Amino acid sequence: MNKFKQRIKDCYHYRHLLQQLVERDVKLKYRRSFLGYLWSILNPLLIMIIMVAVFSNMFRFDIENYPVYLIIGQTIFNFVSESTNQAMWSITGNAALLKKTYVPKYIFTLSKVTSSCVNTLFSLGAMLIVFVVCKVPFNRYMLFIPVIILQVYIFCVGMGMFLSQATVFFRDIQYIYAAFITAWMYLTPIFYPINQLPESLAWGIKTFNPLYSYVTQFRTIVLSQVMPEPHLVIGGFAVSFGVLIIGTLFFMKNQDRFILYI
Repeated sequence: MNKFKQRIKDCYHYRHLLQQLVERDVKLKYRRSFLGYLWSILNPLLIMIIMVAVFSNMFRFDIENYPVYLIIGQTIFNFVSESTNQAMWSITGNAALLKKTYVPKYIFTLSKVTSSCVNTLFSLGAMLIVFVVCKVPFNRYMLFIPVIILQVYIFCVGMGMFLSQATVFFRDIQYIYAAFITAWMYLTPIFYPINQLPESLAWGIKTFNPLYSYVTQFRTIVLSQVMPEPHLVIGGFAVSFGVLIIGTLFFMKNQDRFILYI
């Protein structure tokens, strides 16, 4: 408990560094881009339009407000994919700084996930445009959306902690994770309805794929205009904190050896 309190104090003490790292990452992403931050809105919109044209016409999924259905799943998955891939190199990418001065190493991983979260918040502008175009009525349950984003954020921090420390010792993790994230995308009902799958596979996704909970919560609020079922919310937080604890334990256990490998 004392160590946990000390970590919280360290994080607060270095909050300005965390802020600067996040600002740097966000600015670097759009540096020298003519449209700049507008790409955070245009990019998900363009991808959504292409995917809607492909899947709604070729596979003819009978889903009401399919563009809305699609962009919700796309936004959540992109957040997880971008944040974890960025976090993976957060330690090795800052090797020079870590060798020169003392900084809590987890600050770099936390900054990558946080900057990805900021990008996701920008991309919600694209989602808002889709809501308006598709005439999705706004409802009071949408106030719960930040809670869903928080669940995903906590989950990504845990995943980022685990991946960043693993990459220090085993650089091939990047290739393994690239294959894993591709399979993960297809095993998440982003562009297809889960009821199209065999019952056993659908059960497996609902039970073992945490993204199903986050995406379903979001879609329930927007498309069904009701609160998500309690077991989805409780399960979402339980998985998020479970992954956070596991990732943090691995990170803290191995962080003193980072300097020997970076």
